Amino acid sequence: MMHWIILPVILPAIVAPFIVLAARYHIGIQRVLSVASVLALIAIAAGLVRQASDGTVTLYQLGDWAAPFGIVLVADRLSTMMLLLTAVLSIFVLLYAIGSKWDERGRHFHALFQFQMMGLMGAFLTGDLFNLFVFFEVLLIASYGLMIHSGGNVRLRAGVQYVLYNLLASTLFLFALGAIYAETGTLNMADLAGRVAMIDAGSTVGIRVAAVLLLLVFAIKAAIVPLHFWLPSSYAEAPGPVAALFAVMTKVGAYAIIRVYTLIFPPDLEFTAGLHGLWLAPAALITIAVGMIGVLAARRLDRLVAYAVIGSMGMVMIAIALFTQAGIAAALYYIPHSTLASAALFLIADLVRSGRADLRLSAAPQIAGAPLTAGMFFVAAIAMIGLPPLSGFVGKLLILTAALDSSLVVWIWAVVLITSVISLVGFGRAGSTIFWKARALAPEDDPAPAPSALAYTSVGGLLALLVALTVLAGPAHRYTTAIAAQLFAPAPYIGTVLDTPGKLSPPQEGN
Repeated sequence: MMHWIILPVILPAIVAPFIVLAARYHIGIQRVLSVASVLALIAIAAGLVRQASDGTVTLYQLGDWAAPFGIVLVADRLSTMMLLLTAVLSIFVLLYAIGSKWDERGRHFHALFQFQMMGLMGAFLTGDLFNLFVFFEVLLIASYGLMIHSGGNVRLRAGVQYVLYNLLASTLFLFALGAIYAETGTLNMADLAGRVAMIDAGSTVGIRVAAVLLLLVFAIKAAIVPLHFWLPSSYAEAPGPVAALFAVMTKVGAYAIIRVYTLIFPPDLEFTAGLHGLWLAPAALITIAVGMIGVLAARRLDRLVAYAVIGSMGMVMIAIALFTQAGIAAALYYIPHSTLASAALFLIADLVRSGRADLRLSAAPQIAGAPLTAGMFFVAAIAMIGLPPLSGFVGKLLILTAALDSSLVVWIWAVVLITSVISLVGFGRAGSTIFWKARALAPEDDPAPAPSALAYTSVGGLLALLVALTVLAGPAHRYTTAIAAQLFAPAPYIGTVLDTPGKLSPPQEGN
């Protein structure tokens, strides 16, 4: 059995309580342990990606209990790609938190950060729906603690709103799990793939309800309209590095939709056919429009970035809603791009916050380090808008190309192109107000010091990754195409988990 798979879950789960128990009052030790843990996660994730790159599906059975009775972790191309993306993002976010000294404003930042990593890694690796629910709850607890880090009434109010919406999602998730278990007798995803396909056509009401409930749950996590209301305040009020880490949180919802609706409820399944196109595709188009109109209407830089995240999730979801190999491959290219661009923008907003009284889009004296911060904002904005030559343009082009065979092709092209212009105006207005107009005002008598070199290096690292994703667009798209091909041919995944190579598991007696 391959024991490396469990390390991305176990390592932060060990480091977090050790920080609390042994290094609570020693910020230097906390930083060393946290950075070392994340660097180890990057190395492990890179190794797992390399192992899965040839199509290998690797299984880990906790307690050596075979599926579908035991808990399993499964590493394939999709899950390992998401592991590596999360680990790489987290090191730059962590370095920024250290460089900006955000981690000193609360005692348990690094412990909560590690628990957050545990939840993210577990959500991507788990092979059954119940443990996906468990890791969602780990994420919820850790993210709430990070969100209210260094406190305040406004941040606490946003945190409560965030928790309430996600508890609603958790409740719906439990209802869905109960319905699925009642119909099939299992929650193992590979086992469900066989059992759901064998359900009699006249007895599908319960499983159809469960499929809809799961889609609602994952849509809440992904902030799809009209289930997006929790995101703008939550992300805008969160500390800068926390909001940057949260850039990957919405992608957990997208990952879950891809996994569940290609494996358990695939597009060719008769009784859930049309669920994706009838509901998800229009919702995704509206999400793009709402997100980019929000960018144009935002009066604060942090809210502008939050609405940009909503718009980018609409782009991801419209590609997923196509449920073709080309659409999924385009979505999987766009996910790393939007994650890195969103994180960079949240960190840049925090750089601006450090030199101004607030983040309102109004003229104010020029902040220290303004030329460098403005340059970084310019690059990140180009990436988020989707202008050439950066990866956002490549990702949008891939999505538009994948939509050519869709019945909604005219709507998709129109919405994407129009909202791109709207976002261009919104980001241009924000940049000119914060950086250009500031030059005409007299500097403050006692300006805030320039951000640290480590903070700038962290943002620069994220922007460098966006450039790398652009330069390596060809190999990256070939890899995401291979991931999509593996998702639409799930027999090796199912066979590895159930130890029945190439076969689906038959229903057991009594189920």
